Amino acid sequence: MPPSTSPTLRQRRLGSELRKLRQQAGLTATAAAALLGVNQAQISSIEAGRYPVSADRVRSFARSYDCADEALVDALAAMTGGRTRGWWDEYRELPLPDGFNDMAELEHHARGLRAALAIHIPALLQTTDYARALFQEIVPPLRQYEVEHRVSHRMKRQAVLHRNTPMPYTVTIHEAALRMGFGGPAVTRAQLRHLLEMSELPNVTLHAIPFGQLAFPGSGQSMDYIMGPVPRLDTVQLDTNHGSEFLDDEEVLSTYRILLDYVEKGSLPPPESRDLLHRLAREI
Repeated sequence: MPPSTSPTLRQRRLGSELRKLRQQAGLTATAAAALLGVNQAQISSIEAGRYPVSADRVRSFARSYDCADEALVDALAAMTGGRTRGWWDEYRELPLPDGFNDMAELEHHARGLRAALAIHIPALLQTTDYARALFQEIVPPLRQYEVEHRVSHRMKRQAVLHRNTPMPYTVTIHEAALRMGFGGPAVTRAQLRHLLEMSELPNVTLHAIPFGQLAFPGSGQSMDYIMGPVPRLDTVQLDTNHGSEFLDDEEVLSTYRILLDYVEKGSLPPPESRDLLHRLAREI
């Protein structure tokens, strides 16, 4: 296969993990190339995610790098090949912000998801009207067809919660997000009712943090934690003013796991969280 000029996040992650294995083995790119019978430029392209590799090649790399972690090697081998073809490819003709399709692909392959939000309802639990209201608040304003394009993409992402093997999803939402009122009272009321319906799904665990219950860590920054096939391949996604930021350093992942544990422990349990949602829906 020819090199890719625009590798996906998943392809770049495979390359970066192979680079980590090489560095842990104490090998330079030149030494690794000689050991594997390829040139250094090919090693660099593979590690940048620009050059696809086969599962057999990944296993060959792992053997050469003395990696004995079979679960990790199997997970890396499953990430091989070219760009994953999925429903999100339909959205490449009309460009979306960086991270939209990467997030969709990560969720598609994830073994579980966790999230904590202080300002917005999480994307996977938004109604169409709520999502539309959010996109209509973007500055500078989007054209209406751009708004609808993003709304459609967001709704399709939610399929991971409804497939034959539904995605386990644990989400913690601050009361501030539940009261923000995007789209007006009718939209907010329908959104709260939708949260109640979704919280009844066996794969969805919803926690709420009422005012006064807990100081929300991280200055209220929204965070998504995407669980890979092994913990080393987990990913954290943060919403920032300049778009999505994806983090995969092992120490960073450990910090966010602890942070999410803290947030979930300090939140209301699911039954009391639903009671809060019912009360807020009646007040609006």
